Amino acid sequence: MSFSGGRNGASAAHGRSSLKAIDSRNSTFHKPAHSSSPSSSSSSASSSFKSKTLHGSSSRKIATKDGGGVPGRVRVAVRLRPRNAEEMEADADFAECVELQPELKRLKLRKNNWDTDTYEFDEVLTEFASQKRVYEVVAKPVVESILEGYNGTIMAYGQTGTGKTYTLGRLGGEDPAARGIMVRAMEEILAEVSWETDSVCVSYLQLYMETIQDLLDPSNDNISIVEDPKTGDVSLPGATLVEIREQNNFIELLRLGEAHRFAANTKLNTESSRSHAILMVQVTRSMNERSFPYITENGGNSFLSKNIKPPIVRKGKLVVVDLAGSERIDKSGSEGHALEEAKSINLSLSALGKCINALAENSAHVPVRDSKLTRLLKDSFGGTARTSLVVTIGPSPRHRGETMSTIMFGQRAMKVENMLKLKEEFDYKSLSRRLEVQLHKLVEDNERQQKAFEEEIERVQVEAENRISETERKFTDALEKERLKCQKNYMESIKKLEEELLVSQGKNGSAVMAVSPKESLSKREASSITSSEEISNLKKSLEKETLLKRSADEDVTNLRKQLSQSRLLESSATSEILRLRQLLENESRQKEKLEGEITTLQSQLLQLSFDADETRRRLDGGGSAYVPEGLESATLQVRHSEHNEPEDGEKASVAKLSEQVGLHKILSLLEADDADVRIHAVKVVANLAAEEANQEKIVEAGGLMSLLNLLRNLEDETVHRVAAGAIANLAMNEVNQELIMAQGGIRLLSTTAANAEDPQTLRMIAGAIANLCGNDKLQMKLRAEGGIKALLGMVRCGHPDVLAQVARGIANFAKCESRASAQGMKSGRSLLIDDGALPWIVQNASTEASAIRRHIELALCHLAQHDVNARDMINCGALLELVRVSRDCTREDIRLLARRTLSSCPAFRTELRRLRIDY
Repeated sequence: MSFSGGRNGASAAHGRSSLKAIDSRNSTFHKPAHSSSPSSSSSSASSSFKSKTLHGSSSRKIATKDGGGVPGRVRVAVRLRPRNAEEMEADADFAECVELQPELKRLKLRKNNWDTDTYEFDEVLTEFASQKRVYEVVAKPVVESILEGYNGTIMAYGQTGTGKTYTLGRLGGEDPAARGIMVRAMEEILAEVSWETDSVCVSYLQLYMETIQDLLDPSNDNISIVEDPKTGDVSLPGATLVEIREQNNFIELLRLGEAHRFAANTKLNTESSRSHAILMVQVTRSMNERSFPYITENGGNSFLSKNIKPPIVRKGKLVVVDLAGSERIDKSGSEGHALEEAKSINLSLSALGKCINALAENSAHVPVRDSKLTRLLKDSFGGTARTSLVVTIGPSPRHRGETMSTIMFGQRAMKVENMLKLKEEFDYKSLSRRLEVQLHKLVEDNERQQKAFEEEIERVQVEAENRISETERKFTDALEKERLKCQKNYMESIKKLEEELLVSQGKNGSAVMAVSPKESLSKREASSITSSEEISNLKKSLEKETLLKRSADEDVTNLRKQLSQSRLLESSATSEILRLRQLLENESRQKEKLEGEITTLQSQLLQLSFDADETRRRLDGGGSAYVPEGLESATLQVRHSEHNEPEDGEKASVAKLSEQVGLHKILSLLEADDADVRIHAVKVVANLAAEEANQEKIVEAGGLMSLLNLLRNLEDETVHRVAAGAIANLAMNEVNQELIMAQGGIRLLSTTAANAEDPQTLRMIAGAIANLCGNDKLQMKLRAEGGIKALLGMVRCGHPDVLAQVARGIANFAKCESRASAQGMKSGRSLLIDDGALPWIVQNASTEASAIRRHIELALCHLAQHDVNARDMINCGALLELVRVSRDCTREDIRLLARRTLSSCPAFRTELRRLRIDY
């Protein structure tokens, strides 16, 4: 392992560090102490104090209770760079000016041969400390705080060439142990977040000559700093923000940013950073550990249910700052533009030192606005972020002054105390979206239930009204009949009385004159008595009618009571209907689930049936199931011969069956009405087509046309599978390939593939099309009739055997295209790229299935042999896969072909140089 200053410093061997990682939350911080008298020969006694510890639970409690914070002092570690080759030669006669005591966390700086100054830090890292050790004691506590919802800063400060960039930004491509803090921090963050609810976004910037520039987008070279007037938080809204999901993507972004960072050669460092690099990582995490209170209608407190609990979002921001090295002009030898760069670097570092001095001395004024660097680091020193500073020094006595300045910078930084604050808030937007969806669903259900209830009420109401109308009509009719009857009786009684009166008067008319007044009066009284009796009878009849009317009224009242009871029954019936509907919906869902399981079992049964049929056919030479009448006797003969000569095998049995029954007879059975006969005949033809000697006979007898007709006219999945297998066997012959194309075979195979779901059927169809893809003469026609799109459409199945046939077809097509282009018979971009095959090729280029990967790697090599395809391959990532093939492919011929292709294509060479990739 090597430790280099800047980017390309000299290296020295590292030993194993003997120190254990210190927990940043429970560590004891020491105040710096050094000798105050020049004549003192030993270090002065140092005073120490304990900082307040920051625990996850307690900090969260304090931060959310009153909006305050938790004290957290800036932690400072010092790291010594080993001597490089130049220093070993130039300083061979001089002792190192620095002495480390890591077990005491103490550093001694030699003033002369008899006097030293002693300083204490939070951590002292020797030249043998590993990169992992540095990360654990400097960066790991900060990263853990970021994941809990706090802001954090990791910064490196020191002289040019002392190893700041090595400590922070080393990628460790060849040696994983050399990875720096940036790579290790992102690796830990990605391991802790959940991609279903969390997000990680990255910006990479540089501060060059007091201008903030975007390292991920060099055209964005003047980014402004924005401060929130309420909270004072600093942000860079104009910076490129990239969401990270994989570690490899993050490393590529760092590599891209380092390529755009300004660097120059000085006397102190062969590749000295001329700008401050700033990496910003924003982590947003969703926490589901609290409930949000609300007030119910009766005034009591309650909590939302688990389904509508507002999620809590914690936002942490990690800032990693690789400061440009401080340098003296006379030592670095900077001239011209490099001199102006050095002045700008020293001014910004001086402004940062002034701010730290003011904070350490609790000054009323902190000059934050003197530099853009101090404005960016406003939250890191004296703000709300957990900050760790690593100061890097060299051992050479020639640079004792710079080493002393760096140590004093770290000592002053240790006096700065930040107030850590938890960044957490309720995610009301997510809750609102979820509640809105539930509300719409409830409204729709309520509307449906209300509509059904209204329809049921309307039906019952109409029915009740009809019954009331019918009852009222019957009562009215009965009442009218009774009234007419009574009136008729009354009139008849009156008429009868009048007649009797007239008869009575007629009999007594002659004697009226002779009767005395006294007799006349007695007769009048008798007539009056008779009339009174009639009136009494009429009153009785009227009373009787009145009673009948009361009875009718009581009937109406009873009917109305029955109507009320009917409405109550209707309400209970509505509830029962809703319950039954709910049960019906549950039954429907259960039925759908069972139907899905039945479908799965049917597909498995079909596969088992097919496998059993194949096994039975191999064991019994054609199967013991039903055999059509024309083939039965021949099959028995074949079985008998197999018992006598078992080594003949399946092919001999099918050949004997063909000879005894006749090929024309077998082909005629392809059009039989019985489905079992057709399937058996198709299987026999498929077995015959597997032999090259039989293929010509089958085609001459019309077998190819019959197989295509089966695909065209029948919908039986088994027939389609076996027929496609037979066509795939016939398609191995070049003459047959042209016949298949001429008779519309590609269109039929494409249509069958679009409607098929069985993986074995799709495998047979893909195999047939793959064989046709290997014919140079049929390329254009095959593509025009949808052959390539049919192949790509079959990848929806996802079955490895189907994907292997698709990959083989694409490889055959690419090989023919490459051959045609080399002979000058074709120009222009590949038809595979036009039909959209390249993204699928790139996606599956590194699959674990060797049968798929081998064909795809071959297809990549053939596509890359022509410059016209280069730009498309670069844009979709095929170039990187081609580089991988040239390095890792297990087949030497494909590996050599990939290397030769990369070397021969100018566009590939240019892009690889830009990406700094060796091939």
